[in-house]
Amino acid sequence: MLKNSSWITYPKKEEYSCPVFKREFKINGEIKKATLKITSLGCYYATINNERIGDFILAPGWTFYKRAQMQTYDITSQLKEENEIRVTLSQGWFNGRINIRTRMELPDMRPSLICEIELTYKDGKKEYIRTDRDWECALSKITFSDIYDGEYYDSNYTEKFVPVKVEDYTDFKIVKQQGEIIREQEVIFPQSIFKTPKNETVIDFGQNMTGYFEIELDAKKGERVSLSVAEVLDKDGNFYTENYRSAKAKFEYICCDGHQVYKPKLCFWGFRYIRVDEFPCEITESNIKAIVLHSDIKRTGYLDSSNPLLNKLFSNIIWGQKGNFLDVPTDCPQRDERLGWTGDAQVFVRTASYNYNVEKFFDKWLEDLRLEQKREGLIPFCVPQVHERPGSSTAAWSDAATVCPYQIYLTYGNTKILKRQFKSMRDYVDEIGRITKEKYLWYGCWHFGDWLGLDAPAGSYKGSSNPDIIATIFYAYSVSLVVKAGKVLGKNVAKYEKLYEKILEKGRKTFTEFNTQTECAIALYFDFATDKKAVADKLSTMITENGKKLKTGFVGTPYLLHALSQNGYTELAYDLLLQEEFPSWLYSVKQGATTIWEHWDGMNDKGEFWSKDMNSFNHYGYGSVADWVYGVACGIQTDESKPGFEHIIIAPQPTDKIDRLSASIDTVRGLVASKWYHKDGKIRYEITTPVNATIVIDGVTFEVEKGSYIF
Repeated sequence: MLKNSSWITYPKKEEYSCPVFKREFKINGEIKKATLKITSLGCYYATINNERIGDFILAPGWTFYKRAQMQTYDITSQLKEENEIRVTLSQGWFNGRINIRTRMELPDMRPSLICEIELTYKDGKKEYIRTDRDWECALSKITFSDIYDGEYYDSNYTEKFVPVKVEDYTDFKIVKQQGEIIREQEVIFPQSIFKTPKNETVIDFGQNMTGYFEIELDAKKGERVSLSVAEVLDKDGNFYTENYRSAKAKFEYICCDGHQVYKPKLCFWGFRYIRVDEFPCEITESNIKAIVLHSDIKRTGYLDSSNPLLNKLFSNIIWGQKGNFLDVPTDCPQRDERLGWTGDAQVFVRTASYNYNVEKFFDKWLEDLRLEQKREGLIPFCVPQVHERPGSSTAAWSDAATVCPYQIYLTYGNTKILKRQFKSMRDYVDEIGRITKEKYLWYGCWHFGDWLGLDAPAGSYKGSSNPDIIATIFYAYSVSLVVKAGKVLGKNVAKYEKLYEKILEKGRKTFTEFNTQTECAIALYFDFATDKKAVADKLSTMITENGKKLKTGFVGTPYLLHALSQNGYTELAYDLLLQEEFPSWLYSVKQGATTIWEHWDGMNDKGEFWSKDMNSFNHYGYGSVADWVYGVACGIQTDESKPGFEHIIIAPQPTDKIDRLSASIDTVRGLVASKWYHKDGKIRYEITTPVNATIVIDGVTFEVEKGSYIF
């Protein structure tokens, strides 16, 4: 791909600057079609005759660092007799400050471009303009750009063009566009502009989001716009950025004369508030608007209820997904992190696949996971991997290698991802067998444990749950998924069936006591506990004695309500879902959250923050509770024997604690919807299925054909 084009770079390494490459060319006849094929190391922004090419923001996206996605654009309508193509590059995800690995392994690398224009004339002749020594380059008017630190633009800067440098990057593989592109999705206007107690001017957009902003103003040459972003205000109502850690997250713009409109080209921020550090005039709502960015995924799932706080939680879950599905499933979009943490992806993948069509999104990310996997099977904490590689895999994070492809298969019914990822899945569980200190357990290795569990000892981020219990249960779970995937693909998985039995046998003998909410929840959910009733009763007692409140962290929370409802405690699960006091999902809603928080107490009722170093207010992991609402409360379940909603099981479990609840998913087979509400002392169910379905109402089973039904 692009085999006749050359990689070109700016001849000198200029840290965080953005070189622009240009080539002028003429049209020698009547054009039938013109296409541009292009990719880069670093992010690019391309124009023909000063008109933007395409609408892929932050192209070519973020991949395993030795491969780059190539985009193809139809530029026929943008051509004139004489033309100029310009492509501006930033270091972006490739070797900006975010990517420690590339900066260590490839210290001399700089933003690089490769592309080809194919001109097809009406007489059948073809002409090619390719990246080569005929191109020129200069440092652009974007004088600084970094994913963490922001963008600076000087509209008066004079670009000084010099010959490009041609590079031989044979180690880098060019592939066709695989994932969803990032697009501008919606515009949000300021809700208010106010002065803080520190007398700073702050703009509130009313919604924590991922994206950038567009400014419009009249100014004089040399006047400056300087803006900073934040997610929250402190308890006194002042602008707060300490949770961004070292990310400067700033925007600076040097004005030219007259009326001007500008928005950043090669960076993004996570924010709700903007502080106006400098502006040539008094800023008003007409001077600025926010633009939301996320991967171009289609919304498929909807939840609604009679409880306004619960509806706000549902909205926050959607905004958390939008804010963090920016080409890869990131943990957060604001601080000096923004990484594709594997643990976040696996706990949320089911919810993600109901809320949006993410088949293509995960297809690309799982390919990168496979490429990042070490030969011996190790799965890194983050994909793409930007840190120094860890010594081994870690439970509930590395399990993304098995959990994500199997869930994507269940939701969409496509075996393609399973076929490609099966070796990766198998190699991963084989690696656990090699690194464990005790055969048939996952024992003696380092793990995150129940990260951020509320029962954590003082000074620790890890909850009190035994990491060896967590690891062994996830070991068994991942082996079971290898067995299931292998059977789907017609593989001989007898070895893994036996391994699964051995893990359960030894694990159950070794771990006979479950002493935390998380240990009980995962032992129940993953069928690890031998006496399920005793463990479920114990879990119920622990929650009830804690005031019907949870203590779980990152690992236990996604399974907690499932464990309760599967074992006769659905009403207690509803108590947790609807709990408004700390800690709970609705606590953050009452605190004014517009996305999901990283910590249950990211901000307490006094306005005090949990910490400075790890306190994101847009962290979607705990939003995984939505899959319980879809699948248990409203009862929409996939049939594992007929994936992709070829056959649907709908078994709602209503409560008297709310008057109405509904869920719908636009599946690959059509719309499935389940709604229940109280009416005249009874519960009315309204169910729609696009295929034959099994409907279970109050323990009574109905086998139905596609259609709409009332019970």
